[in-house]
Amino acid sequence: MSSKRQPISAVPTNIITGFLGVGKTSAILQLMRNKPENERWAVLVNEFGEIGIDGALLQGQHQQQQVYIREVPGGCMCCAAGLPMQIALNQLLSESTPDRLLIEPTGLGHPKEVLQVLSSKYYQQVLTLNKTITLVDARNLSDARYTNHETFNQQIAIADTVIGNKLDLYQTDEQQQLREYVAQHGRKGAQVLFSKNGQMDISCLQGVTAGSYAPDEHHHHGHNKPLASEQIIPESGYLKASNQGEGFNSIGWRFAPNKVFDRKKLCLLLLSLKVERIKAVFITSSGVFGYNYTSDGLSEAELDDCLESRIEVIADQLDDGLEARLLECLLE
Repeated sequence: MSSKRQPISAVPTNIITGFLGVGKTSAILQLMRNKPENERWAVLVNEFGEIGIDGALLQGQHQQQQVYIREVPGGCMCCAAGLPMQIALNQLLSESTPDRLLIEPTGLGHPKEVLQVLSSKYYQQVLTLNKTITLVDARNLSDARYTNHETFNQQIAIADTVIGNKLDLYQTDEQQQLREYVAQHGRKGAQVLFSKNGQMDISCLQGVTAGSYAPDEHHHHGHNKPLASEQIIPESGYLKASNQGEGFNSIGWRFAPNKVFDRKKLCLLLLSLKVERIKAVFITSSGVFGYNYTSDGLSEAELDDCLESRIEVIADQLDDGLEARLLECLLE
């Protein structure tokens, strides 16, 4: 019997996109918990910041077997949709030989460029592009920071299915506002569904996308320096990285595994920050915890494990004193 592996072909592939804090990671966690037991799934996550948090949050919270996760941290999606994304995607496919692939672009990335990469001649043989799903918080339709943002509108324009997440927090007319917005800005025939806590049926993933995207053969650029997620942590025990684009700034830190945090001090610090978004995993005196902050508040989840503490903060303006305040939360 030959041990030669069969070539990977026609893997059903979904892009799950949406703006900052809309609940993409929660939605993917829900899908992973409900995947068929006999299927192998692969998840490729891109993040705006260079530190890389989502992979640790997903790995630490899901109990499902046969799920393979890889990150592409750092920068705008036009960078990540270039060589770094393709390398990570090829490695993930080779490692997992999946029955389904989920791709989560950063909330500030341009998903159209990801679709262009996946529509290239090479990937046409390897992947079958299934429905693109965009999560939206309909409460944001009254905020010009969203409706005037090119990325927000592009995410709606490419969707086969738009899911109005956080339904339990909506006012009476906000469901209808989303339907009308999608009818005006979305693809003809796009489906609009509603969800709480990122819950969606796996059937939402099935079916070929109605979109067709010619690859942009002339758009190539990327990072020349190693990302902070790949660098060796110096003797100080931590390193910092920052990024900016799409009207937002990010700053993040990685801490050596021997750096242990006071959980109470840490929670008080995170609750005090006036920012757009926080994602973090911390090794604390009480165990390993993941933190997720959106406009709806801060959530804390106990994780199985993590290799090191990491935090990423996204805001319009960043506090120069945040590093000192973080270091004050360390145990001696």
